[in-house]
Amino acid sequence: MPTPSSHDLPVRGGNLHYEVRGTGPLLLVLGSPMDAAAFTPFAEALAGDRTVVTYDPRGISASTLDDPTEDSTPALRADDVAALLDALGAESPVDVFGSSGGAVTGLALAERHPARVRTLVAHEPPLLTLLPDAEARHAQVDDMVATYQRDGRGAAWLKFMTFVGFVKEGEEGAPVPQPDEPSPRDRANTERFFVHEMHGTTRYRPDIAALTAGPARIVVGIGAASGHLLTHDTSVALAGQLGTQPVEFPGDHGGFLGETEEFAEVLRKVLTG
Repeated sequence: MPTPSSHDLPVRGGNLHYEVRGTGPLLLVLGSPMDAAAFTPFAEALAGDRTVVTYDPRGISASTLDDPTEDSTPALRADDVAALLDALGAESPVDVFGSSGGAVTGLALAERHPARVRTLVAHEPPLLTLLPDAEARHAQVDDMVATYQRDGRGAAWLKFMTFVGFVKEGEEGAPVPQPDEPSPRDRANTERFFVHEMHGTTRYRPDIAALTAGPARIVVGIGAASGHLLTHDTSVALAGQLGTQPVEFPGDHGGFLGETEEFAEVLRKVLTG
């Protein structure tokens, strides 16, 4: 697979790093806080028939901010993506795949810049605002952030993994999604996620009327093995409000990492359907 081209784009309040690989119709792959590097195998699996663009969200990895204490919101990230589309010379609507917080970014993009999106596949967006126990869930997020600030990354990640459903309450020896000795970049990304990004993402309330009235086709993706996860419930809730049925993808919340080729093939079918 040819080496992707890397680029940097000035945006409001900072600089956006992105990568381009492959040929064919444009496909944006969005994460939050996942960066471009984390999507490399998935992007390569799609690059045979797509021009795949991945990026580091604002304040994450190589995307820098003038004010590192500025909070990240779906609206800000959506405007970044619109600026990225301008830089790519995308004059017609494009396809977008967003995972987790990236799915929330994609929804904000479809609301704020509806003419830019052809099909959005929103894979398991953590929209706590759509749940019947939203207030209690928001309080848990507040507690996670406080735990990070008081006790550090290990304790915060354990609460996060339990909150999402990857770990059962009280389970010993639970894994955390970071190396034992994280790099300075990993530490900075974790800080960014807990302190400046999680609140804005999980408290986002999509404008359902705007999404259903807009020109973009919105597809809610849900993992075949995600039934025990909180993002299964948020995805079902979003699809219900949109009046659609969720589309099942291989694996769980990170299915594109563990079942990359199979996941990519389902995404191809959805985008051409």
